[in-house]
Amino acid sequence: MSEIPARATGSEGPSDGAPFGDAVWQSSPPGSIYDYIKVASFSIGADGLVDQWSLRAEQLLGIPAEHAVGTDPIEAFIDPDLRERGQRKMAEILDGREWTGVVPFRVPDPAAGGAQRARGQRGLAEVYVMPTRTEDGEKAAVCIVVDVRVLRSIETDLAASQAIFGQSPFGFLLIDPDLRVRRANQRFASVFGGTPDDHRGKGVHDYLPRAEADRVSATLRRVLETGDSITDMHVTGFAPGSDERRHWSVNLYRVHSGSGRPIGISWLGTDITARREAAREAAAARRNLALLNEAGARIGNSLDLETTARELLDVVVPGFCDLATVDLYQGLLMGDETPPGLADGSAELRRVAFSSAVSDAPFHGTGEQVELGAVHHYGFNSPCADALRTARPRIVPAEDGGLVQSTLAVPMVAHDTVVGLARFARTKGSEPFGDRDRDLAVELAARAAVCIDNARLYRREHERALILQRSLLPPGDPEASGLDIACRYLPGNAATGRPSEVGGDWFDVIELPGHRTALVVGDVMGRGLRAAVAMGELRTAVRTLAQLDIEPAEVLSQLDEIARGLGAPGGVQQATRAARRPREADLSEVYLATCVYAVYDSVTRRCTFANAGHLPPVLVEPGESALMLDVPPGLPLGVGGEPFEEVEVELPEGSLLALYTDGLVESRDHPLDEGLQAFVGALTDPARPLEDVCDQVLNTLDSHHGEDDIALLMARVQGLPSESVGDWSLPREPRSVGRARELARAKLLDWDMESLVDTTELLVSELVTNALRYGEGEIRLRLLLDRTLVCEVWDSGLVQPRRRRARDTDEGGRGLQLVGLLSAAWGSRRTPRGKTVWFELPLPGADTQLTDPAEALLSLF
Repeated sequence: MSEIPARATGSEGPSDGAPFGDAVWQSSPPGSIYDYIKVASFSIGADGLVDQWSLRAEQLLGIPAEHAVGTDPIEAFIDPDLRERGQRKMAEILDGREWTGVVPFRVPDPAAGGAQRARGQRGLAEVYVMPTRTEDGEKAAVCIVVDVRVLRSIETDLAASQAIFGQSPFGFLLIDPDLRVRRANQRFASVFGGTPDDHRGKGVHDYLPRAEADRVSATLRRVLETGDSITDMHVTGFAPGSDERRHWSVNLYRVHSGSGRPIGISWLGTDITARREAAREAAAARRNLALLNEAGARIGNSLDLETTARELLDVVVPGFCDLATVDLYQGLLMGDETPPGLADGSAELRRVAFSSAVSDAPFHGTGEQVELGAVHHYGFNSPCADALRTARPRIVPAEDGGLVQSTLAVPMVAHDTVVGLARFARTKGSEPFGDRDRDLAVELAARAAVCIDNARLYRREHERALILQRSLLPPGDPEASGLDIACRYLPGNAATGRPSEVGGDWFDVIELPGHRTALVVGDVMGRGLRAAVAMGELRTAVRTLAQLDIEPAEVLSQLDEIARGLGAPGGVQQATRAARRPREADLSEVYLATCVYAVYDSVTRRCTFANAGHLPPVLVEPGESALMLDVPPGLPLGVGGEPFEEVEVELPEGSLLALYTDGLVESRDHPLDEGLQAFVGALTDPARPLEDVCDQVLNTLDSHHGEDDIALLMARVQGLPSESVGDWSLPREPRSVGRARELARAKLLDWDMESLVDTTELLVSELVTNALRYGEGEIRLRLLLDRTLVCEVWDSGLVQPRRRRARDTDEGGRGLQLVGLLSAAWGSRRTPRGKTVWFELPLPGADTQLTDPAEALLSLF
């Protein structure tokens, strides 16, 4: 016999590609099915005794060969009750008949002794007996024995494997080492057609597109080579006869023989198309929800129209689209409620925002290109105009060869009013807009529209409030006797560059009789139109009270009651009751305000201050550093319950007085004390022109300013020269009337005011006569020459003069009527030691025409 060459060595098995008939030598461990079954064999001689006993028989039956050879198998292994039947069968076998059957047997225990050993272990064997002959031609038999328990276990395992493979709801493949299908289950065949046997021998390229098949083949080879399992590998392809893209999740693991030799790959796949679509829908829903949350957090943080539009685009690009624009109706931006053409979509729009995730890519897709800030309109038949007319989103067709492949035109609707149009576009390569995207775009545009409409309404109200506020401030540069005045007012948005609500800051310069001037600076707490209105009411009240010529502290007391009535439902009456019960007043019903009120006398250069919770005035005397005046602050207007104090300060010639609001010196970033010190430090050169000083202060304190308004009032003292004042005391006697006329004539001639002599003499005699008739104590006459001529007559009486109509038969009672006819203005005021009656005449050359005294006298009779 020729030697058979070995085809494999070590633990490697035979090659799957070897043709049948080739001899293969295989070293242990064997990989045969017999390793599972563990077949045992022995032979029986012609005498019916065992003459050969294999090693497997020793292992299965537990009897060594030396004990088995030469024994009667029927006697040794069969139960006594079956031995007779067994002898008959053995005789038949030795007579040349085959026999197959299940035989119970008893395996003696060699380790046991006596009766226990004879009993042994019980078993059940499936026996295959085949007749044969010995070399001498005598009849013999070969027996093959298998433990029935092992066979049944194998049968059960095979049945279970078949059930799992055949009944699995997943696509099940067994792929051989050549990456060909060795076996497929019914589930796989139901998807790809045919019967399971039809798929034998096919490869992955028969089921998947080329690129996907190449990727899967590489993965299969890696699993076969490394033994590493693959879990949840996603495979994409098409089922036969369908254009719908399908997705499968595949698990791969290498399959081994009993000896550990790789024999193929197990493929377990399940269709996850629906699950993937559901996951995609869920991801889209999460993305949309995140966009809505982001929109709620980011859109509407500003009350500026353009900023709000940009906030919308910051949210949608690039998370929702690649390009986006916002166009708003030009008429609405200009303040019109219903611009022409708004209803049919033809009104002019202005592009207020544009954003792109594609560098240097202009927004197009309908043939139009509009620059940011440009005013334009859409054609009547265009999708965009249709969206504006119907207030419904529209798909805008893309241009052939253009960058954009999908565009949504979404009207921006707020409170049933279309305020503009938002357009969202996706470039080629992105997923086109779907129904869910359209709904999200409508929601985003609606949210932005409400914020834009609020910003529009705020802008309108803000502009109206500014107009109201500015209309209540002194026009131009105020003038006052004995004062050089400069002022500044800056709304919060003008100082910071950001829109803010108007405040209640105000200032005023009010000329009083006797060449005196009231200087007022106040601040209503709070912001908005109501604060501006409250400021206007307080300013009007201040001017009214100032004309009564009452003391500064009394002015603030009256203002306090007025402030308490501004916000109260019951108005001034409720404010009056609250003033009587200050501790029970509800501060939520009133407007609180701070105010400093000062009255400057240009003759004496003395200024009387009263303060209601306001910041202290700042005074800069010539050659000295600036200092804050110690004026008791008092309580803000509207609180009530406490009197206000007055402080009188003499202001040297050339000194500088500054009144201001807290917006100049206080902000969120700088405390009040720091701002006040900076303000005082900025007044280093008060001798400069007053306008320059104001500018220097604002420039220096710019970093200290927040969003509050600024009111700054500065006055340089220029007292009335002594040569412009005539001041005389007159005894209380009748001849003082003539003496007063003489003094007035002489002084007017000295001032070169001869044209005023006759009128002044007549009016002075009337006032001195009244003082003699109705007054008390010494009489004092004073003439003041500045921008007008003022005559004042003082006495100690407290009874105020009252103008009355005299009858034709009366000899007197026409003095005050005459004063009213001939003077530009007249009045009376209380003083700490009596009263003062005064009149004022314009200087020669003024626009006003003086009334002839003779004509005035004739008109009274």
